[in-house]
Amino acid sequence: MLRKTILLVLFISTLVACKKQEKEIPEKKDGHPSIKAEKLSEVLLSGGELMRIDSFPSNYITPRPVDVWLPNDYSDKKEYKVFYMHDGQNLFDANTTWNNQEWKADEWITELIEKDSIHDLILVGIHNIPKIRFLDLFPEKAFNYMTEKVKDSLFEDGKKKGLSITLEDFKGDEYLKFIIEELKPYIDQTYATKPSREDTFIGGSSMGGLMSMYAMCEYPDVFAGAACVSTHWSGMNPTAYKNPVAKSILAYMKEKVPSASDHKFYFDYGTETLDAFYPKYLTDVDDIFSAKGYKSHNYMNLEFEGADHSESSWNRRFDIPLTFLFKK
Repeated sequence: MLRKTILLVLFISTLVACKKQEKEIPEKKDGHPSIKAEKLSEVLLSGGELMRIDSFPSNYITPRPVDVWLPNDYSDKKEYKVFYMHDGQNLFDANTTWNNQEWKADEWITELIEKDSIHDLILVGIHNIPKIRFLDLFPEKAFNYMTEKVKDSLFEDGKKKGLSITLEDFKGDEYLKFIIEELKPYIDQTYATKPSREDTFIGGSSMGGLMSMYAMCEYPDVFAGAACVSTHWSGMNPTAYKNPVAKSILAYMKEKVPSASDHKFYFDYGTETLDAFYPKYLTDVDDIFSAKGYKSHNYMNLEFEGADHSESSWNRRFDIPLTFLFKK
């Protein structure tokens, strides 16, 4: 009887120890079970591999595709910085884009990593939905820097031009909540990332440049740096310098640009097509960042003479913001 009791005690002790050990084993990163990413074999890449979630679910914005580019020799035994970019369908393969142009993101990142010029990184491309792209990417809180009279006149002018939109149609804040509360947790859970602020970056062009600036200002504890390429400073009417929308964006920035001690901003602009309207904002933007204490090591605002507003122009200089943000 005594022997049976001892054996029973030993069995229970062993079982408890095993259960305790099971709890101490960290769970393997496997992402959200309802979100499925598939490798895109038909996309032409010069390096790495591309994963796609066809319709990333969201409680904040219209679901859309999200691409995740993984560099050569990606390993879950390493840790990678993460670069979130807007207009994700234009980043990798010109054969699949609306204008047969691309950023050549895989070419540039692969080359710079192989040269040991930048840190290892994962690129997350958030696709746009053309019909609502402007509404998703406009810095929504800039409207707080307009009078009600100005806001009313803007929407009335829009109606005359066939644009029946209201303030409630703008989703810039919701778009950022999607990135922060839904997309980033999935990326950090699924891939071998460094989730901290100093390893998280955001970027885009035109309206995507505006949204990247806005993301830094709204979530300075999440993002360490932004690449704002051919930033659409005019907001709505590009031909009118410092129109009410542009004024509101500049006023927002003057108050909200985060500390220069631990953030980086890259801006640039060309001089042709739509970019021709951006150089006039150079001094305004420079003055805002100078007043905040930004210097050449954490702030750039470059002009590219002859460059137009297109992926073909942006891909010729994409190595510059990549090196600025991710330099070893």
